[in-house]
Amino acid sequence: MSLEQLRKAGVSDRRTRRLCGPGGPWRRLHPGVVLLRNSTPTRRQLLHAALGRYGAEAVITGADALQAHGVKCPADGEIQLLVPGHCRVAACAGVRVARTARLPGPLVVDGLPFAPPARATLDLARSAADPARIRHLLTLPLYWGLCDRRELLAELADGPQRGTAAVRKVLRTIDERPIQAHGLATRVLDVARLPPPVWDVTICDRRGRRIGEADAWWDEIGLAWQYRCGPGPGGGFSHLALAATGIVLVRCTVRQLRQVPREVALELARAFGEASRTPRPRVRAVPMTPIGDAA
Repeated sequence: MSLEQLRKAGVSDRRTRRLCGPGGPWRRLHPGVVLLRNSTPTRRQLLHAALGRYGAEAVITGADALQAHGVKCPADGEIQLLVPGHCRVAACAGVRVARTARLPGPLVVDGLPFAPPARATLDLARSAADPARIRHLLTLPLYWGLCDRRELLAELADGPQRGTAAVRKVLRTIDERPIQAHGLATRVLDVARLPPPVWDVTICDRRGRRIGEADAWWDEIGLAWQYRCGPGPGGGFSHLALAATGIVLVRCTVRQLRQVPREVALELARAFGEASRTPRPRVRAVPMTPIGDAA
């Protein structure tokens, strides 16, 4: 709560100072911002406090924004804020503030203003030094289907160029198609509530001869899932060879993962039950090169 709000509630500055003093029931989080309890603040309380410190126009970006958009991204470091370029900002512990002439229109989640996914991702990636870390951060919104590579490139082009060389270099090397497909498939499995599969395997007979590929494979029961059907490893006629071995096979497209995930999940659950009731085929699976670092 701000000092101004406390004054309006009839609490004088003198009384506030006393209540925030040693052994008092309140805690001062920032100049002019008070937590009405003397306990370790939650992350949400820290976000409210940062906004109270830097004003109503501030927008939360970085890891906290990605979390608000549904990304599994740890947000336990500094809070990143964007404020209008005309604002004068003073350093504040635990908060990193960036003035910008391109303040994004915030997306309000649970009453807090957050930067859009592409902007939040790039603000976070710019602060990383390790190329592997940068790659991981850039793949997050692609994996969770929040934006595509073109949106990231456009946001990068519109923003300040200083300090973006490493991000640009990594972004040019990312192939978003397998990352997005894998993320969509993972969310379908969350709906289906099936045990985790082995991802991206080559199915061979007992003598090691290739039969076909599966994007996901449940080895104990011999269930295969191809969700990138079409040209490429999962396409052609490999599905006919897989089915001929007795493998229970589910096939769909990335478009179906995106547009009808619940129907795909129901089909997977049905196929899992069928595979559980039938003898496991005499095949073995060999892992292929794993997809990216987006999981």
